[in-house]
Amino acid sequence: MPSFDVMSKVNQPEVDNALLQSQKEIGTRFDFRDTGTSIERTAEGLVIVSSSEGRVEAALEVLQGKLIKRGVSMKQIDPQEAKPAGQRTFRQLVKLKEGIDRENARKVIDFVKESKLKVQASIHEDTVRITGKNRDDLQAVMRVLKTADLAFEAQYGNFRE
Repeated sequence: MPSFDVMSKVNQPEVDNALLQSQKEIGTRFDFRDTGTSIERTAEGLVIVSSSEGRVEAALEVLQGKLIKRGVSMKQIDPQEAKPAGQRTFRQLVKLKEGIDRENARKVIDFVKESKLKVQASIHEDTVRITGKNRDDLQAVMRVLKTADLAFEAQYGNFRE
C-alpha cells in the first residue's frame, strides 16, 4: 500500500546560514556597536545576549528576517522570554521546533478523517503516517493538508509505493 509521512523538520543548514548572516549584520550595524550583542548556537537552540532588553529584541528581529529570507518558517522557532543574565546583560533563548507533538498529530489525524478520503492515518514517534490504496488519494491528502492552518510547518516525505 502506498504511504507517506507528515513531518516537521528544521532545515539546519539554512538556520546556520541565517545565523551567520545575522552575526555579520549585528557586527556591522551602528546601533549594535558597543552593546555586546551576540547570537550563538547551543544545544538548546539559538541564544541572543545583549546589554539591554531592547537590543535583544532588535537582534531577534534581525535573526527572524534572515530566517524568513532563507525559507525557514516562523512556526519552527519558539522565542522564549528575555531574562536578565549576569553582569547587566540580557539573554534570550530561541528554541527550534522539530517533530510533531501528540496534540498536533491528533489534529492532523482528525483533519484527515474530516476530509472523507479513503486513507488511514497513524502516529509514528514524531511523524504521522498516511496510508491509502492508491497514489491519488495520498496526493489529495497532501493538498488538503497544505490548505490547513496547522500549528507547525509540515513537510511530506518517505513516499512509498
